[in-house]
Amino acid sequence: MTLRAVGARAGVSRGAPYGHFENKEHLLTQLAINAWDSLADDVEPLRADPDSTPGARLERAVMTLIEVGRRQPHRYALMFSTTAGDPEAAGSAGRSENEFLALVADVVGESDAHRYGALLMSSAHGIAGMELSGHLPKEKWQVRGEQLVRMLIDAIRSAAGDDDARG
Repeated sequence: MTLRAVGARAGVSRGAPYGHFENKEHLLTQLAINAWDSLADDVEPLRADPDSTPGARLERAVMTLIEVGRRQPHRYALMFSTTAGDPEAAGSAGRSENEFLALVADVVGESDAHRYGALLMSSAHGIAGMELSGHLPKEKWQVRGEQLVRMLIDAIRSAAGDDDARG
């Protein structure tokens, strides 16, 4: 689709998008930035919830990402297809990632947050992708995405505790 087609479909002049975006890639990057910013806005308040355990807050954050994939699959795909080399896109994705890492650190500690955060983020992406493609049916696997997330967080919490015990 061209920017001219976007303008026509949006009900504005065919050239109107060119007043805001250099090209189609710039428009798509801006949409991805908006999606990452929205995710960060949704995840940020989770740390301040005094009625939830750190594990419950982390579970909600992971499920928030998966829910973007469930409810807005095109937006979700755009978030992960925009190059991390774009400074503005990387900054927005980084903000979401930092909010997520803070929640992971609340569960496993600062020193382990990055490796467990990467495991959780990549697993969430896999869960969302398999659900979107139809390759994670409950009938076959006997588990839902929410259960997988809970299992992951429980395993991480246990492993982080084992790491502490090993010294």
